[in-house]
Amino acid sequence: MWMSFRALDLNLLKVFEALMTEGSVTRAASALTMTQPAVSNALARLRDALGDPLFVRSGTGIRPTQRAVVLWEPIGEALESVRGALDEQVFDAGRAQIEFTLSMSDYVASLVMPNLLNHLGEIAPKARVQTVPNTILEIADQLEDNLVDCVLSVYVNEAQQPTAIRSRSLWTVDYACFMRRGHPLAAKKRLSTRTFLNARHVDVTLAGKRMPSYDLFLASRGLARNLVATVNHYSAAYEIVRQSDLIAVLPSDLRSQSRHAPFLQAMPLPLQAPARIVSLFWHQRNDTVPAQRWLRETLVGMFARSD
Repeated sequence: MWMSFRALDLNLLKVFEALMTEGSVTRAASALTMTQPAVSNALARLRDALGDPLFVRSGTGIRPTQRAVVLWEPIGEALESVRGALDEQVFDAGRAQIEFTLSMSDYVASLVMPNLLNHLGEIAPKARVQTVPNTILEIADQLEDNLVDCVLSVYVNEAQQPTAIRSRSLWTVDYACFMRRGHPLAAKKRLSTRTFLNARHVDVTLAGKRMPSYDLFLASRGLARNLVATVNHYSAAYEIVRQSDLIAVLPSDLRSQSRHAPFLQAMPLPLQAPARIVSLFWHQRNDTVPAQRWLRETLVGMFARSD
């Protein structure tokens, strides 16, 4: 009578695997770092549990019975799956067929994606990358719900960052006041605070935010500017500035990579807001996942700056 799965000693399956792959009790014992009598005893228990000889002598080794052959495929796959889940794996970037999902704004994407895709094309040619919009206030939810692998963003309130969310700083965002070349204010070397606040402004608010961060900063000092429009893409803000007399407080590091660069002029801000840092965020459950760890190491290696 066969033994039920519940009563089976699962350690015996490792012996079964070794006997199938080694074709010899002696070699199986060596592979398992067990004595030959211990392997023979385990085989006897397997035979009793499964109601089949499983292996018969053949020349200098053993060969599996038909029952063992039938059992081998599902048992071998199951053991390999468990081993893969428990053992340390090495991520082979050159061969891996994998898709990564990253959450970021169009500002971050314009700085990260061209270089990242060129890099992956050389060392991970079968990898694919999907980007989704950065929702700022939903960073934790995106990671908790496993909707994305990583988020590249600033965090609205670092003090409220959930403990399960890990982070690594990448770079500090430097801001400037942008206006079109030929703007009435462009002839000035510096803008006074009053002139700056009274000018007509456009700014960026990403999904999940009602007020731009710069306005929150001004409000904390009892000030307000003439904000006449908000858009949800940095590229749109640059385009609006290029085609109008609106000015904008925008990341200065994007100017050199923008097609709008020849048409824009940047000036120092009369009121410099506290530094904002773009960080890499991920969920702690991915701390030891080889592919995820490789992705994070790649992003940090390529984009982390020592400001």
